[in-house]
Amino acid sequence: MVAQILLFGATAAIAGSRSIEIEIGTETTANLILEKVSERFPGMSSLKLNLSINQQYATGDEIICDNDELAIFTAVSGG
Repeated sequence: MVAQILLFGATAAIAGSRSIEIEIGTETTANLILEKVSERFPGMSSLKLNLSINQQYATGDEIICDNDELAIFTAVSGG
């Protein structure tokens, strides 16, 4: 299975793209995908990253299913 991952802000700048694909197996958690992305793009390891699945904040323990939208982004602040 291939996971489509959306990247925003600094994560997109590090990857050089607004989206990437990662090969995953069944029962793959969002945290495992985050680890794979950080291995592929080591510059992300120093960032405080957040996850969302299907446009809802995620803890990382969720299992990613076909057609889930996973996004990785840095902390968002408002003013």
